[in-house]
Amino acid sequence: MKRILVIRLSALGDVAMASITVRAFVQQFPTIELIIISKPFLKPLFADIENVTFHAVDTKNKHKGIIGIYKLYKELKKCKLDAIADLHNVLRSKILTFFFIGLKKSQIDKGRSEKKALTREKNKKFYQLKTSHQRYVDVFDSLGFKIDLSKVQLPKKIALPIDLRQLLEPLGQSKKYIGIAPFANYTSKTYPIDLMEKVIERLEKKYSVILFGGGAEQINQLTILEEKFKNVICIAGKISFNQELILISNLHCMISMDSANAHFAALYGIHTITIWGTTHPFAGFYPFNQPKENAILPDLIKYPKIPLSVFGNKEIPGYENLMRTIEPKTIVQKVEEILS
Repeated sequence: MKRILVIRLSALGDVAMASITVRAFVQQFPTIELIIISKPFLKPLFADIENVTFHAVDTKNKHKGIIGIYKLYKELKKCKLDAIADLHNVLRSKILTFFFIGLKKSQIDKGRSEKKALTREKNKKFYQLKTSHQRYVDVFDSLGFKIDLSKVQLPKKIALPIDLRQLLEPLGQSKKYIGIAPFANYTSKTYPIDLMEKVIERLEKKYSVILFGGGAEQINQLTILEEKFKNVICIAGKISFNQELILISNLHCMISMDSANAHFAALYGIHTITIWGTTHPFAGFYPFNQPKENAILPDLIKYPKIPLSVFGNKEIPGYENLMRTIEPKTIVQKVEEILS
C-alpha cells in the first residue's frame, strides 16, 4: 500500500475543510494510506476515516524550530512514504518537505495575489475565488490523484452518548436543536452580542438553543445568555472537542460567524447559516456544500470596501458598525425558512 504524507498543521476551520478532501480521497482511492500530521487536539476530525493514520505534532516543544522539525522528519521517515501533500504551505511545512529528498511533493497554491486583489480598497477585483476545498483537491491532482468532491460521503449523525443526553436534559427532547457560535477570532466579523441576544430571544420560544464558544471571556458572556432564557444551554468549557463534534452532528441548524464552527457543522451536512462582517465568501472559505443563500452579509452598498481582508484582521474607520446592518429578524427568518 502506498503512503502519502498530508500536512495541515493548524487553523481549526482549515483543518476541518481539509478533512473533507481527505474523506473524498480515501473513499475514491482505498488502496492508498494517508498519514495526517496536525495538532493533537484535531485528531477527532480524522478518527473515523479508514486508511488514515494521525501523527500529532508538538510545535511548541518537541517539534519546535528546525531541530524539532528534523526530529519530526526522523519520526515520519519510518513510515516509508511515497509522496507528500502539503496543504499548509508555510515555512515550517516547507522545511519539513525539504528533508524528504527524492519524494514526489506538491503544495497548496493559496492564491495570495488573487486574495490581495479581492481585499484591497481601490481597484478591487470582486469575484468568486477558488475555494479552499478545491485548492486542497488540486494538491492531490498534481500528485496524480483526481478527486471528485461531489461524490464525497460525509459522516453521519452520531448517537448522543449518555453524558451528552444528560447535559441536554434541561432542554427537553421535543424541540429542534439550533446551534449558535456567536464569536470569531476578530471583532470585525463577530455579530454584536446585543443583537445576537435578540436572535436567541426569538428562537428559544420555538427551538432549543445550544451555545458554542471557548475561552473565559466568551464562556462568561454565553453563561449570561444561558441564564436569561429557558430553552438555552451553553456547552462551552463543559465538553471535549470530540463531544462537541458529536453534538454538532445532532443539530438541525447551526448559526455561525465566518469561523471554524461553520465548517464543523458543514462536515456533518448540517444546515449552516453564516454571518459575515469584514470578510466575504468570495475569498474561498465558505462552508462545504452549503447553499449560497445561507450566507448573511452586511449592506455592501453602504460598505463597498468589503471584504477588507481574508481573515478579518483588518478594520478601517467608518466600518465599525457594519454588522449592525444585519437585523436579527433576518437571521431568524433564515432559520425558519430552512427548517420549514
